[in-house]
Amino acid sequence: MEENKNQQPQGLQIELKPEIGVGVYANLALITHSSSDFILDFTCMLPGLQQPQVRSRVVMAPEHAKRLLMALNDNIQKYEQNFGKIQLPEQQPRTATPFHTQDAEA
Repeated sequence: MEENKNQQPQGLQIELKPEIGVGVYANLALITHSSSDFILDFTCMLPGLQQPQVRSRVVMAPEHAKRLLMALNDNIQKYEQNFGKIQLPEQQPRTATPFHTQDAEA
């Protein structure tokens, strides 16, 4: 029996429960890592709160973190092609969000 080489693999079907689908608001991300994991804490810092509250924590392997970085980069490029460049305020020293950008290297 010959295999049909034109056949596409079936798409990944993911269940999204309604309580997860609404999402949570986060305006600050803290990223830490060990030799085996990356930990992303998505937090919400609002006026009147004494400290940011972690709203969601995602733990992933380094390989998955790198794939996430690549997917975010790809999606940001597509977003900017469709809607224009995302403008960031002038860079100020940041201690709570150690995001790395190519501009910071220049």
